Amino acid sequence: MKGRLKERESKLKTKEEKIVTEREVDVEEEDAHEIPSGSDYSDEDFDEDNGTLTESGSEQSEFSEDEEIDNTSDGDGSTDGDYSLQDHSGTVDDISQQDQNDDHSHQEPKESDEDHRGVEESDSSEDEVAPLNTVGDVPLEWYRDEEHIGYDISGKKIKKKERQDKLDSFLASADDSKNWRKIYDEYNDEEVELTKHETKLISRLLKGKAPHANFDPHAPYVDWFAWEDSKHPLSNAPEPKRRFIPSKWESKKINIDPESLKPKLPSRKDLKPYPTTCYLEYRGHKGAVLSISTEASGEWIASGSSDGTIRVWEVETGRCLRVWELGEAVQHVAWNPSSDLPILAVSAGQDVFLLNTGFGNEEEQKRIKELLHVEARTGPDDSNNTASIVSWAQDDKHEGVRIKHFKTVSSVEWHRKGDYFSTVMPSGESRAILIHQLSKKISQRIPFKLHGLPVSSAFHPTRSVFFVSTKKNVRVYDLVKQKSVKKLETGLREVSSIAIHPGGDNVIVGSREGKLCWFDMDLSSQPYRILKCHPKDITNVAFHRSYPLFASCSDDCTAYVFHGMVYSDLNQNPLIVPLEILRGHTSSNGRGVMDCKFHPRQPWLFTAGADSVIRLFCH
Repeated sequence: MKGRLKERESKLKTKEEKIVTEREVDVEEEDAHEIPSGSDYSDEDFDEDNGTLTESGSEQSEFSEDEEIDNTSDGDGSTDGDYSLQDHSGTVDDISQQDQNDDHSHQEPKESDEDHRGVEESDSSEDEVAPLNTVGDVPLEWYRDEEHIGYDISGKKIKKKERQDKLDSFLASADDSKNWRKIYDEYNDEEVELTKHETKLISRLLKGKAPHANFDPHAPYVDWFAWEDSKHPLSNAPEPKRRFIPSKWESKKINIDPESLKPKLPSRKDLKPYPTTCYLEYRGHKGAVLSISTEASGEWIASGSSDGTIRVWEVETGRCLRVWELGEAVQHVAWNPSSDLPILAVSAGQDVFLLNTGFGNEEEQKRIKELLHVEARTGPDDSNNTASIVSWAQDDKHEGVRIKHFKTVSSVEWHRKGDYFSTVMPSGESRAILIHQLSKKISQRIPFKLHGLPVSSAFHPTRSVFFVSTKKNVRVYDLVKQKSVKKLETGLREVSSIAIHPGGDNVIVGSREGKLCWFDMDLSSQPYRILKCHPKDITNVAFHRSYPLFASCSDDCTAYVFHGMVYSDLNQNPLIVPLEILRGHTSSNGRGVMDCKFHPRQPWLFTAGADSVIRLFCH
């Protein structure tokens, strides 16, 4: 009996040892299959059920096997060699029961081995199996209204799965501990659970690392080319012919010389005469000379200053012939354009004076005195247009006529015939511009609506057309038809002055921002040329009566002279060429050259400065 028991015990021990070794082999194979080489999981595995890390299965199996061995040895080793029948019988029953358990336990690893092999086979074959849906690059939006999502490899329709309610899906995901590893495959309409290896690759990619841990991003450079004894280049082929022949694209390129893009302007020598050098200075004013005007014959020049005086100078000698004391800053002076009426119009404050200069023969002087005589009745004009606007009065002190305005007058301009003249009052609103008739001693406002604050006005040199410049635009009116003819869009910040070409179809406009605009009214209402010449405000612009010259003066103490040729051929645009920059004036209180005028017959330019000096520039 004892021999049989010992035999059974030895058999049980061999069976136990066999089971332990098989379990260890199974656990090692599982670890090798689930955890790739080079991974960080060496001693710990991720528990998928509760999302925690536990000890590896091999250690647990070893622990359980040792426990079983100890229990078995304890049950067997408690006897001292004296066995009773009862003990034997109990031992036999226990041994028989243990044999049955051992048989079952021996069969379980075999089943696990088969399952494991099946899993390995299925894993290895996943790469070979084609995707369920074989629609290719066809957009899934095309199947939005269909009952199927695509076709399998045999051409059968793949039905769409029923959509689970969002609340149910949320509750199911909350109860599922593996939900964080599941993603939805829209292409095959199924949920896919990521493996540990895939989650590890994704985590490495999110950290900016390489997907595989054994990848070295800073591997040393390996020079694969053997440079020793290499005396020849990598290729001994001769240079191809195409490198020496221009390609078809190069032949299509247009080689343009930048110099050819510049406008071909005539030489300045061919455009002479024009003023270049200061020939004479007229000194006598104690304040800034605000305005100058040349007499029609060109023998005399008049000037008005902020010191309240008006002076008449002889052009050739620079001698001062006459002086009038007005006691108020003179804003503007203008000679009558008629050579037989040497009358000077002057604006100072709210008054406009018509002064007899005393030049001319007896007949001319007699006529001038008759024109400058005002009847005693003259007071505020009773006409509907000019009631309480101006008043004509005799000025015996200055031997002329005084026209009293209701606002400060900034400028006076004569009509070409010498009988009409206009005055501008910037703050006069609807009555800001008035037209006066010397022979009848009447005044009237223009029958047009002013759009903006007026800056200056001018008469057309040949037609009954009137120009009014506001701070933004220049409007052209027909005095006979009493309607607006054209509106010139300057695009400037603020207009400061205008001048009309002797032909009447071209206008230049100066601005407070140093820009000068040339308008060809036959061409467009937009500027034909915009010249940025002065860094500071342009105070005045002027055309020459007979020469193709125009000029601008500025607070930068300079005057620019340009060649401006206007052709009778309407198909030919005006020619504008910069000629000369005239310097010589000095700045005073931030002001420079206040006014400029051309000599009526010679290519000379007069400039009036804030330094109280008048300069004559000749060719």
